[in-house]
Amino acid sequence: MPDVPAELLRVEGLSVGVTGKGSRRDAIVDQVSLSLSPGEKIALVGESGSGKTTFGLSLIGLLPRKVEILEGSICFEGRELTGLSDRQLRDVRGKGISMVFQDPMSGLDPLRRVGAQVTAAARRGGRSRRQAREQALECMAVVGIPLPAERARAYPHQLSGGLLQRVLIAMALVNEPRVLIADEPTTALDATIQAQILDMLRRLSVQRGTLLVTHDLGVAADFADRIVVMYGGQVLEEGPVGDVLSFPLHPYTEGLIDSRPKWGMRQSERLRPIAGVAPRPGEVTMGCVFAPRCPRVREECRQIRPELVEHSPAHRSACFFPSVVTRPVGGGGAIQNVAREHRSATS
Repeated sequence: MPDVPAELLRVEGLSVGVTGKGSRRDAIVDQVSLSLSPGEKIALVGESGSGKTTFGLSLIGLLPRKVEILEGSICFEGRELTGLSDRQLRDVRGKGISMVFQDPMSGLDPLRRVGAQVTAAARRGGRSRRQAREQALECMAVVGIPLPAERARAYPHQLSGGLLQRVLIAMALVNEPRVLIADEPTTALDATIQAQILDMLRRLSVQRGTLLVTHDLGVAADFADRIVVMYGGQVLEEGPVGDVLSFPLHPYTEGLIDSRPKWGMRQSERLRPIAGVAPRPGEVTMGCVFAPRCPRVREECRQIRPELVEHSPAHRSACFFPSVVTRPVGGGGAIQNVAREHRSATS
């Protein structure tokens, strides 16, 4: 048996932003570090605009124009990816690291049959046309597309949202990547199809590392082993899913949990949203990025940026005044309840 690497992916101090005339301007991702092991499932959570998708795109070198990696390291199976040309990164995309994009209709060519698009992805793995088509149909069957040979002849507009999402997943998996990045793969789907997609991703993640980008804590609780909470391009808390959701340390994580509808919530009860709005890239230049919205902010929070500090094994937060939680927050919002609420919504 070949040796299994302890880590598939290690990201150290990654910063991504807009640059002009060689000078750093707006940081979209700011000093983010993360590691991913074989079979591990990590959920990257946070509000829209927190830098989650940009972080995922940076791993495969698909950042938008005028956005680039400013500093840091991306090491995949011992190979440094930062600094590689687009041509060199093509050998990594699909075969090493692959991504499922958020919107199926924007990720597929509306004028080409879906089978041809999955086959084209398989051809990039070096297969012949016949081998690629066979692999494409096999992969479409693996991700749960019924009658794959028939569905392969359809155009994107002829398939449902759930089937289109499965086509995108088939395209991402057809070359058997070691790392899969799934960017909000269940956002536009109804509850039943959402559960099916998560079950499929869970089954397919046994031999590979999976990074799930989501704003839904229920999805994260039901899927992930570990959670990384992002806000304003920074990591504010990370740790095992049970520790983070049952005993959050950072006030932002507490706010995300408290703003969710609770199991058994009465109609008269109101949701508790986080006050204020998320910052634009570069808006917060010093201190804690969450300070303008934090309910327990103090003067030093506005002046000094807190570092990620470990408070229990593998559970870290970037807060000068972390919570001291002795019971699950949110009136019973422990990991079991968050996951149960999600499964109940999808049953």
